[in-house]
Amino acid sequence: MSTPLIAVTMGDAAGIGPEVIVRAIPRVAEFSRPVVIGDAARLAEAAAICGVPLTPHVVDEPEQARFAPGTVDVIDLGLIPRGLPFGELSPVAGEAAYQYVRVASELAMAGKAQAICTAPLNKEALHAAGHRYPGHTELLAELTGVPEVSMMLATDTVRVIHVTTHIGLIDAIERIDHGLVERTVRRGHDTLVAAGIERPRIAVCGINPHAGENGLFGRGEEEEKIVPALERLRADGVDARGPLPADTVFFRAGRGDFDLVVAMYHDQGHGPVKILGLEAGVNITVGLPVIRTSVDHGTAFDIAGTGKADAGSMVEAMRQAARLARRT
Repeated sequence: MSTPLIAVTMGDAAGIGPEVIVRAIPRVAEFSRPVVIGDAARLAEAAAICGVPLTPHVVDEPEQARFAPGTVDVIDLGLIPRGLPFGELSPVAGEAAYQYVRVASELAMAGKAQAICTAPLNKEALHAAGHRYPGHTELLAELTGVPEVSMMLATDTVRVIHVTTHIGLIDAIERIDHGLVERTVRRGHDTLVAAGIERPRIAVCGINPHAGENGLFGRGEEEEKIVPALERLRADGVDARGPLPADTVFFRAGRGDFDLVVAMYHDQGHGPVKILGLEAGVNITVGLPVIRTSVDHGTAFDIAGTGKADAGSMVEAMRQAARLARRT
């Protein structure tokens, strides 16, 4: 019972969340105690589709979980109607996905779970259910009462934290300022220190090609929006380097020059990580009062319900959640 208890949200029931969960559960017992917040019947259906001998064990509270081999402990909210099609957008599934996250956040805030690990939800389904959030990150920030958080993607070779995420590129450039850059770097720095990296080496990307090349490209965004933040960070002893050209910094991080890359906008950070493979990345929300990790892929409606989904990212997300929880 010394391993962390992790609240695992089932995500969008029409996507691959139920399948990656039932595939992952038998592989994570060594380092975690997972309790799924979801729908027991849907998990049983996913287990049958995947050919995984796993039977749901319904509990009302995490304390009732048995963590017995061949079972998956689940707080069954019973929100998914029998026969809900896989691979189709559903406001019902969107509402359920929201409720799974709400319950998981309440458990974590109450200390009944040491971490949250989320299966993917569908933003369009979430919006169709009346919950207007760009994604998990913003939803969890509101549920836990935090005004600002950051998204970090972690693989075996590269870690990336984002200054902005789910907004358009023009809006992202407008939103970036030296205060936001500084706060993002500090959140990343503190997370790595908490994970055991005593003095993280942090590379900060520029906004323009070649990081502006001394004013040749762009309108001076690097000097205005990034450099003042780096000066303050370095004065406080944070090893933050940049602004650096994004087209080479990820290669350097991959060979071990940096412990963390700070990306200015969504695709600048996501593209290089996802080329490593969707099963390789883990999404960590930085700045919450609770630990939250997630798979780094979507609901994959095109293969949902076929049993083809790979659970590698879910296993790694749960491993990272357990590791962070143990250190905390």
